[in-house]
Amino acid sequence: MSEVFDRTLDIESAAPLHREAARREAHLLVALECDRPTALSTRHRLGQGGSVVLGRGTARTATRVPDHRATKLELKIPDPRMSSVHARLDGALGRWKITDQGSKNGVRVNGQPVREQDLADGDVVELGHTMLLYEESQHGEDADDVDLAQIEPLAPGLGTLVPGLLSDFDKLTRLSPTGVAVLVQGETGTGKELAARALHTLSGRSGKFVSVNSGAIPHALLESELFGSAKGAFSGAVGDRTGLIRSADRGTFFLDEIGDLPLASQAAFLRVLQEQRVRPVGGTDAVSVDIRLVSATNRNVESMVREGKFRDDLFARIAGFRMTLPPLRERRADLGLLVGALLSRIAPERAGRITLSVEAARILYSYRFPLNVRELESWLTTAVALAGDAPIRPEHFPEPLTLGEEQGSDDDDSVEAESSPRPLTPEQHAHRETVLALLREHHGNVSAVARAAGKARNQIQRWLRRYSLDPDDYR
Repeated sequence: MSEVFDRTLDIESAAPLHREAARREAHLLVALECDRPTALSTRHRLGQGGSVVLGRGTARTATRVPDHRATKLELKIPDPRMSSVHARLDGALGRWKITDQGSKNGVRVNGQPVREQDLADGDVVELGHTMLLYEESQHGEDADDVDLAQIEPLAPGLGTLVPGLLSDFDKLTRLSPTGVAVLVQGETGTGKELAARALHTLSGRSGKFVSVNSGAIPHALLESELFGSAKGAFSGAVGDRTGLIRSADRGTFFLDEIGDLPLASQAAFLRVLQEQRVRPVGGTDAVSVDIRLVSATNRNVESMVREGKFRDDLFARIAGFRMTLPPLRERRADLGLLVGALLSRIAPERAGRITLSVEAARILYSYRFPLNVRELESWLTTAVALAGDAPIRPEHFPEPLTLGEEQGSDDDDSVEAESSPRPLTPEQHAHRETVLALLREHHGNVSAVARAAGKARNQIQRWLRRYSLDPDDYR
């Protein structure tokens, strides 16, 4: 027995354990309406127990019956394929069960029809043409019912229903009028530049937003591109060039992939930040510049500092405030919100008329998006073009959405295949990362991974064997 329980805990010593257990709460999200994908998502706190009745209404509404002991909530959704009383959720001690109330079109959980089922964290519930998401997440300070359609967005790119990310966006907003340098970290495609543009919009700075990817500029040209150059500084320099940093004077300078900045250029860039002056390559006089710096990277800059690959003094300058944008697989609560926002950007003149089939929505919620929001935008762009005026269906999505499926029978687990593994293709490498992320997210629980992926448990076991992954390593 663990030494923690070798003695009876008094009230004070037991309190932290109780608070930790109580910190997680159940929430239900109206995540995506297939017939109205640009309708923004809603989030509803379920708490530890009570009941929720879900059904069709003329408008989307959330009505609570006052009760300090338990949730009593009625959710109405304008989905013609839902019954007036379609399903019911009942909860006790933090565990929730969904029951079909004799609906015409039934209830599905993770794509499978059910009459009654206990819900697990991350389950996707289908009622008619509406996708709902059940989550057990950290307790937040938000209201019991949050409808993004009734909240004025801070700036494009700063909408979210993820509590931790919402807190970071709030801090970013409060920092916007200051000159604090911001470092945005996260995987490729998570929307780091979008967050930087939002910060610039909120800052009210009169200058331009200038975006530069340091990894895309040859090292030999990097300093002249950033700092500008004087006439005759090098072969081909036929005139003075302002440089990208000075182009952002009185505005925001966004330096993407700052982790790719060579050490020599790091020293020169640090001098610009310290002195707020830029000396063009080959020039003799420094020019004053007023910039708000936002930098971004998908690399671990702290590790680079420890390894001597990134200057610690520069790191201190760029990281006045640090935030990490989670990968899309960890933002499933925002998937419907992002789909609606992207459709409005892809086809603004007809976004309100675009619809999705429930099968297409099911695919979106079962895929793990290794390339994040950028990949989602690419697929939706293709789907909108192919679907025309018809609903978006699975066949309108690009081929990568089907990657990771077996190219043969599901029961092909021969010993020969396991003892002589073939090299993984790039697509299989991406799929392995998706499975790995699921294992981490669900702490090695294979059944939970299967539910999240919408697959049979034995299919997950086959993937684990093929990719040499041991679920015990993540428990």
